Amino acid sequence: MTTSALAGLLILASAGATLAQQPPAPPPPARADSATLRAIPPGPGKPAAELQGLDKVTARTQRFFAPVGETTRFGTLEVTVGDCLVNTPDAPPESVAYLTIVDRKPGQPEEKLFAGWMFASTPSLSALDHGVYDVRVLACTMAQGSSPPSSR
Repeated sequence: MTTSALAGLLILASAGATLAQQPPAPPPPARADSATLRAIPPGPGKPAAELQGLDKVTARTQRFFAPVGETTRFGTLEVTVGDCLVNTPDAPPESVAYLTIVDRKPGQPEEKLFAGWMFASTPSLSALDHGVYDVRVLACTMAQGSSPPSSR
């Protein structure tokens, strides 16, 4: 083997070792999900969040609609929906609601338990922490003539 051929092999070998030592290129940044969220498409009825409440004492669950901008009672809780958003049709299904939840026990001062966004697809991401009740978002929809849940 000639000296120039040996030098060429050494250059190629050192270039390969340098490339092998470099970390892999980072993946491209993920597209933000918030860019796909929009208001509930117009239709008959009022925009509302479909919620599911759980009474941990009786082990009963109840689905109910809470209209956007209004307060709905579930047990001793008052749930107010500030906004309800859904994904665009080209994105994976998702419903997101901004909820404010206040506990109004008789004879006691009100206690604000939760204020924030709840996601239907990942309820544990932002959840209500209460000893008696659980509330989660199921969907955002246009509700027609729905009645609030009864207080038990």
